[in-house]
Amino acid sequence: MAAHHLPDAPVTAAVQGTPGIAGGAGRSVRRLIVFVLLFATVTIAAIGLGGLVGRVLDAGGELAVGDTAGLAQALAFTLIGGPLALVLWWFLWRGFTDPTERSSVAWGLYLAAMSTVSLITFSTSLLSTASAGVDGRWEPRAFASGLVWALVWLWHQWMRHHPTKGPTQLVDLAPVIGYLFGLILGVGGAVTAIGSVLDAAITGTGSAIAGSPWWQTTLQGVVWMAGGGAIWWWHWFRERTRLRRSGFAAVALVIVAALGAVILTLGGLGTTIFVLLELAVDRRDPVLSIVAPLAPAIASAAVGSLLWVYYRGIATRDAGQIGLATRLVTSGVGLAAAASGIGIIVNSLLAAIGSPLAESSARTLLLAGISSLAVGAPLWWVAWRPTAPVPADTIGSTGRRVYLIAVFGLSAVVALITLLVIGYRIFEFTLDGASGGSLLERVRAPLGLLSATALVAAYHFAVWRRDAARIAATPGRRPTIGRVVLVTGADPDPLVRAVQEASGAAVSVWRRAGAATIAPSADQVATALDGVSGARVLIVTGPGDLIEVIPLAD
Repeated sequence: MAAHHLPDAPVTAAVQGTPGIAGGAGRSVRRLIVFVLLFATVTIAAIGLGGLVGRVLDAGGELAVGDTAGLAQALAFTLIGGPLALVLWWFLWRGFTDPTERSSVAWGLYLAAMSTVSLITFSTSLLSTASAGVDGRWEPRAFASGLVWALVWLWHQWMRHHPTKGPTQLVDLAPVIGYLFGLILGVGGAVTAIGSVLDAAITGTGSAIAGSPWWQTTLQGVVWMAGGGAIWWWHWFRERTRLRRSGFAAVALVIVAALGAVILTLGGLGTTIFVLLELAVDRRDPVLSIVAPLAPAIASAAVGSLLWVYYRGIATRDAGQIGLATRLVTSGVGLAAAASGIGIIVNSLLAAIGSPLAESSARTLLLAGISSLAVGAPLWWVAWRPTAPVPADTIGSTGRRVYLIAVFGLSAVVALITLLVIGYRIFEFTLDGASGGSLLERVRAPLGLLSATALVAAYHFAVWRRDAARIAATPGRRPTIGRVVLVTGADPDPLVRAVQEASGAAVSVWRRAGAATIAPSADQVATALDGVSGARVLIVTGPGDLIEVIPLAD
């Protein structure tokens, strides 16, 4: 079913001052205030209880231990904040039998926020206690804080998964943040552990800190790696976050697969290449000083590459916007590294020409530029594929157009600012030549940056013009609709691609409540758009295989 005509004038309902709207606003404000109070009181009670338990576990057996003010604060937080938190929670918990209360954004946001805070607090406290235990130190207060906040986390996990009172909004927020946090802890611990072992193998001594043996650093890294890995596993597999494809989960997947893992890998590889080049052509410093960054660089590259391979495989299996976004962000990271390398190389060559006294520093700059270019350019080439033909469904996609415009725009802005800096340096040298230093020495750094950004801006502007010409010349690809709002309960990716292919429009997706068991196909949605044009169009799919296409008035 398609509706292609609307009344000439939009219908506007007078809702100001109506009891329903006023009541809805009042309920929203009431929920916000109560949940903020609940968050504050639970936090206060947990801090107080953790302090009391820590004093009990601490050696000496006396609660005050010379700190009566601290004990008074812990007692006040526990005995006042705790009962207030329980009263507020019981008041709210009884009301979640009402579907409107359960589906409120405030309920989902509160559980996500408190679950995240308690997860971070208890995990860092317990892992810090275990890490200190490697050195033979016992930290009872950190351990007590971890236990109390672990109970808070378990309590909120129970509420979040409750079959009849759990939230129906923002359900992906807490588990996605949880697996990201676990990755950060696990990756940091793995880099520390592997780097310590490699450093001991390379230097023969290891990175002993304050006289402690190298294996203690390794074991501490293993502790953090195991803890972070457990947090990641729980949220990624047990919470089934790996199967979630909501907007926030998709963005997080792209950030991990195409930003975090890629930057970690490239940073490690670039530093490794730089150290090897220094060993080969520039041994002015002692060898041990040159190879000092090598072990953590190799560890970063190894851990980052494993993370990259795993998450890139998940992201690129998605044939829709996630796969394209992953490739574009990866291309952007490689482009930034390659452009930085070009700018540094130009800077070093100008330094060598202008000042023979700075030859050693120019050589270091040159090696750094070569390293950055060596890791960034191949990555950009593989991700962007400049010589390969662009598929028809990609050339007009919103992601590609946004990427080209963003890269060209940012490069043009940086080039403009750099040009102003060069002009300032020239006028400064002309008006105050007695201050010393050559003009080339003053402008070589901004000249290097200008050359790189101008090259990047020119290339991406040319690609954008070529794409626009190809879209305009392709039959059936001229945009007939400016923007489409798609309302569906099914998987939106095939429908979005069909709408973009049929109309060339930008598409925003609104999800219907509940999953659709029967939904129209992508071909049916594309057929429903035949003959439809306008600045904005609403497409509603369902119930069943029904399709309603509504052009909207400006």
